[in-house]
Amino acid sequence: MLQIEQPAEGALELSVVIPCLNEHETVGICVEKAVRAIREAGINGEVILADNGSTDGSIEIAERAGARHVAVAAKGYGNALMGGINAARGRFIIMGDADDSYDFLEIPKFVQKLRSGSELVQGCRLPSGGGTIAPGAMPKLHRWWGNPMFSWLARRWFGAPIHDVYCGLRGFTKDLYRKLDQRCTGMEFATEMIIKASLSRAVISEVPITLHVDGRKTRAPHLKTFRDGWRTLRFFLMCSPRWLFLMPGMLLILMGLVGFALALPAVTIGRATFDAHTLLFSSLFILCGYQAILFAVMAKTFAITEGLLPEDPKFLSLFRFVNLERGLIFGALSFVIGCALLAVAINQWRVHNWGRLDYARTMRWVIPGTLFAAVGFQTVLFSFFISILGLRRK
Repeated sequence: MLQIEQPAEGALELSVVIPCLNEHETVGICVEKAVRAIREAGINGEVILADNGSTDGSIEIAERAGARHVAVAAKGYGNALMGGINAARGRFIIMGDADDSYDFLEIPKFVQKLRSGSELVQGCRLPSGGGTIAPGAMPKLHRWWGNPMFSWLARRWFGAPIHDVYCGLRGFTKDLYRKLDQRCTGMEFATEMIIKASLSRAVISEVPITLHVDGRKTRAPHLKTFRDGWRTLRFFLMCSPRWLFLMPGMLLILMGLVGFALALPAVTIGRATFDAHTLLFSSLFILCGYQAILFAVMAKTFAITEGLLPEDPKFLSLFRFVNLERGLIFGALSFVIGCALLAVAINQWRVHNWGRLDYARTMRWVIPGTLFAAVGFQTVLFSFFISILGLRRK
């Protein structure tokens, strides 16, 4: 067994962290390659096995190959990695899976990028980023749809300069890891790192690597295509109030305004006449859209306040113009306008001696009046609530 001294944190340049749960078939090969890469490149480093409760001899195999064992009781891929990273003594961290699909002999390429100033170095297995996938190493659905799609979303939504969002072989600085304040304890840990690093404007680079066939023979891969695909999409949406709430909300309001423009003057297009029922549908669109936009602001504020997302200067500048008092004024004004429109409708009812009304005409006052009153009331509540959320931020 290769003996590695136990220096103080920061004394080593590199810590290779390998999460593990019953990987006796391949963990020894992974550790041996990592140890060899460190030795041959002259890197002052260590290999850590972040074990999540293996009972198949994986720990003993890894220790014989030269790894330092760190036991992590809390279950989950993210928990295992966090436990290993927290115990790491290197200023650079490289993480990779224990299934022998990643070649740890490629470690020096990551270290070179980190030495050059990169804070996060993401491996790329896809040809679009210069990587290589060995025949049979990645399911076709993952290769041609799932991974490229989510990687595109990561670039589009979060500005991540990467082509392979799912690649588990990556390097980063210990300082960046502390700054990101990772929260996810499951498989979302890896995508959380990319999203937070991108939003934090960290220096990110990419290294082409080769993905090999999973070396395990007696057990299936941990990943489940549709379950993990949904978990990724769900996490992307939760990290992007803009696309989860704001954009759908703006689209709904636009649809509602178009409906109002057609229905108030009772426009006829072909055989279709847009009348009171169109007003009602349009009012629903606007109300739902307005609620979605309010949720976008509340979700973003909460995420920043709780450290789930990094601070966004552009978003925070919004509060220079939007505050409790202005929100209350706008909400009260909208509510008064709504009540005034409803009062007109009530007066029409009075004029008709509280009898039957021309609903197509009356609803042109009732529906906008209800909409304005509801928007005003919601705005008042929102103004107080967002002020409460922002207390810690201030």
